[in-house]
Amino acid sequence: MKQENSINRRDFVEKAATSLAGFMIVPRFVLGGKKPDGSRYLAPSDIISLGFIGTGKQGKGLINSFLGTNEARIVAISEVYKAKAQLALERIKANYEKNTQLGTYSEVPVYNDFRELLARKDVDAVVIATPDHWHAAMAVRAAEAGKDIYCEKPLALTVKEGRAMVDAARKYNRVFQTGSMQRSWPEFRQAAELVRNGYIGDIKSIKVNVGPPPTPYDLPAEPIPEGLDWSAWLGPNAPVAFNSELAPPISKDVFPNWRNYREFGGGMVTDWGAHMFDIVQWALDMDNSGPVEVIAPDGKEHPFLTYRYENGITMTHEKWDWNNAILFTGSEGEIRIQRKKIETTPASLATKVIGENEKHVYKSENHYKDFFDAMRKRSKPICDVEVGHRTASVCNIGNIAYRLKRPLQWNPKKESFKNDKEANELLGRSMNDVWGIKI
Repeated sequence: MKQENSINRRDFVEKAATSLAGFMIVPRFVLGGKKPDGSRYLAPSDIISLGFIGTGKQGKGLINSFLGTNEARIVAISEVYKAKAQLALERIKANYEKNTQLGTYSEVPVYNDFRELLARKDVDAVVIATPDHWHAAMAVRAAEAGKDIYCEKPLALTVKEGRAMVDAARKYNRVFQTGSMQRSWPEFRQAAELVRNGYIGDIKSIKVNVGPPPTPYDLPAEPIPEGLDWSAWLGPNAPVAFNSELAPPISKDVFPNWRNYREFGGGMVTDWGAHMFDIVQWALDMDNSGPVEVIAPDGKEHPFLTYRYENGITMTHEKWDWNNAILFTGSEGEIRIQRKKIETTPASLATKVIGENEKHVYKSENHYKDFFDAMRKRSKPICDVEVGHRTASVCNIGNIAYRLKRPLQWNPKKESFKNDKEANELLGRSMNDVWGIKI
């Protein structure tokens, strides 16, 4: 009997060990299975496979940020400027060489046409770091291809393109993080919670200091450099002459100036405004709404572009002492906030610990890990596509007011201007038949 029990126990241990070993080597797509919408469940330990679309100045930084999480591998890139693609490959390889946790580097294919990247079954999510005029056309197709999406801010060039991105993400059940990473920084979270909890009293005014609106593209033609597919760079846009200000050579490590021209970006109103207006929207708890009026500067009662919310709070696009910063003025104090710097009146508020039972905003300490966490949970990340769209809309309607030089009544529920056909026509734009999307 004793010997029989010993054998049974031994058999059990051996069988258990065999079962465990078998479980550990099951491929993750079998282990995780699929959800009803076709997306895979990701285990907490899963390394996420990323495809990068756009590898210029911003893309290079994002490569470091995503690989720095030790939770992702880059398995493919799409880039229409060969020299920049090569720089990106070198950066990816260097990350693997200095960080052994990433595993062994293997060759990363480069696609001129991003649709080939989207067709890959091993890509879990895409990072879109292209000029703004491409965002919607790429993001909608990425959602249709079943990819989760991280898209740089400002989310969309027009309000209608932003709504199309939201609709596609919802239709295909995609996790979508907007690259407004300031929401994952402690000083901005502190400012938002101070405002929401009334620590500076009733908000009397908000000043946002970011740069000017865009101008029409008017640069002279220059020779198209070797290795740049200019037609693919333009994508959904009408043809225009190449100028290196739009796509500078790799010898100039600068943020390109396409963002200053209406056809490709929204000037600094969207470029920096998508960061700073975003924090205002967050602090005011307006992530699913927006202002109800935007008033162009008139040199009289309104010397600056002025937004008015339904609760009466006004926000101006106005220079003050700090660049790329926000000044909240309340009935009982002030908050001055920019990157890595917060000052308050009274001074103690800057380090005030918000109580457990007070109002808190979503807490993220790493924008990229937060995206991955949301992918695994199939939840909304800190800057979901709707949030990014609403912030971009604030910027975009401001630019429309600047362009038309008159006050506009905005309905944030309908996402249209009241009784203003000309303004409503500027909520979208023409795109060509090859790359355009339905908006």
